[in-house]
Amino acid sequence: MINKILIFIKSLIPKKLFEFFQPTYHWLLAFLAALIYRFPSRKIFVVGVTGTKGKTSVLEIMSAILEQAGYKTALVSTLRFKIGKESERNEKKMTTPGRFFLQRFLRRAAKEKCQYALLEMTSQGVSQFRHKFIGLDAVIFTNLSLEHIEAHGSFEKYKEAKLKLFEVLEKSYKKKKVIIVNGDDKNAVQFLDFKADEKWVYGLNSPTEKINIPYALYPSSYILNKFGIKFVVDAKEFNSGLLGEFNLYNILAAAAFVRSQAVGWGDIKIALENFKGIPGRVEFVEEGQDFKVVVDYAHTPDSLEKLYEVFQTSRKICVLGAAGGGRDKWKRAEMGKIAAACCDEVILTNEDPYDESPKKIVEDIAEGIKKSPFKYKMIINRREAIAEALKIAKTGDTVLITGKGTDPWIMGPKGTKIEWDDREVVREELALLKSSV
Repeated sequence: MINKILIFIKSLIPKKLFEFFQPTYHWLLAFLAALIYRFPSRKIFVVGVTGTKGKTSVLEIMSAILEQAGYKTALVSTLRFKIGKESERNEKKMTTPGRFFLQRFLRRAAKEKCQYALLEMTSQGVSQFRHKFIGLDAVIFTNLSLEHIEAHGSFEKYKEAKLKLFEVLEKSYKKKKVIIVNGDDKNAVQFLDFKADEKWVYGLNSPTEKINIPYALYPSSYILNKFGIKFVVDAKEFNSGLLGEFNLYNILAAAAFVRSQAVGWGDIKIALENFKGIPGRVEFVEEGQDFKVVVDYAHTPDSLEKLYEVFQTSRKICVLGAAGGGRDKWKRAEMGKIAAACCDEVILTNEDPYDESPKKIVEDIAEGIKKSPFKYKMIINRREAIAEALKIAKTGDTVLITGKGTDPWIMGPKGTKIEWDDREVVREELALLKSSV
């Protein structure tokens, strides 16, 4: 009801006038939301996770470890909203929801006696003050690469939005403030340059002289294979069924945080061994077929390349949408180039066109492929593209469907949307294939 009133009021204000007063508008909304729900973050330990990639995975792994250790958690992410054992799918197409939602969520989490609230926090959410009046206890930085450049104006402004969360933590009234930073990221020093009661770094490479932090979590050895990840930290061996180097980074980020909370290695080990994976993140769809089908959220050049590397020993059929309409157009050709270099078959298709032509988006991706002598297919209808990939797959192949993960909608022009789930579409099309044999 409140959101409908606000939308109506906003529609009455001339566009240029609204843009001028937009920062004040967002600040007032944030304050009003916190006031109505009585500043609930005072009652719960709040962790913000930020970065370009890995946020959802880090949150899910953290939650699993904390629950293994006996804590009750609440969680807000691209994937879902969770309070204790209750969980619902995030269908808002927003990683960081609106201010009223967040404050109401924190009030409910506190009322349900959750000890930890784990929040995925985006640069665009920060730009709209969705983080305001949330008392942070800890902030985790995963990594930084090119994304949302058109929305922010430049990479530096994108980075500044991320850094603001650390400024908020520095000024937080909370008793013990914790910073967790990926020491392997080239921007690590800037994210560590804030006051906190405890700072941790994690990574796979030895810390540089510029990063002299007393708390560090670096494996002494690790192995990545088709079965998962093995690594050794503090003379203790850990095993995870998650795949890829990027997931080892996610595990280390989560482990660094829970260690800052005095969670024992035993609970970490049990939680990692029992953790079954994250929906829409390197998720296998198994319906008895003799080839692999993987659905993944990868939507940046770096994440796409790292996903393809995981399956480098098999023949890959890649269904690629690359980018939503009206945003980050620079990455389209780059992702096409990566697909041409890494995949054996590429099918370009629609993802979230919004108000842009799906065909134009796909043609932009194709520009990156045309630079190499590589044949590709262009099938705008996403279902038909997936069906074609499954049809041409042979025994031992891997079909990789990227860009949406668990996204519940295909977003079209003028706010229209089509209910969607890549995984369900795969299951339906596999069933049709099986019945036609």
